[in-house]
Amino acid sequence: MSRLLDLFSIVAIAAGAFFYLAGTVGLLRFPDAYSRLHALTKADNLGLVLVVIGLLPQVDGVLMALKLLLVWLLVMLSSAAVAQLIARSVRRKDTRP
Repeated sequence: MSRLLDLFSIVAIAAGAFFYLAGTVGLLRFPDAYSRLHALTKADNLGLVLVVIGLLPQVDGVLMALKLLLVWLLVMLSSAAVAQLIARSVRRKDTRP
């Protein structure tokens, strides 16, 4: 059973790293700020949740699992807020004469 959990963790963390890489490629390749933000926030959020899911079977106790989930929640909230602020700043810059 331990090997199965280890394999699950490796697969989930590797998939999360792939989505981080995909988000970075989107950040570098997409033409405008809005599509870059979309690619980065979606891919990074999915990558983080996969990494957290991969780490959950490896933690020692419930407290550490709750800490991982809290970090995931805080990153989700902050990335959404920061993406909104960046998009608003870009929109204001685009509408100035």
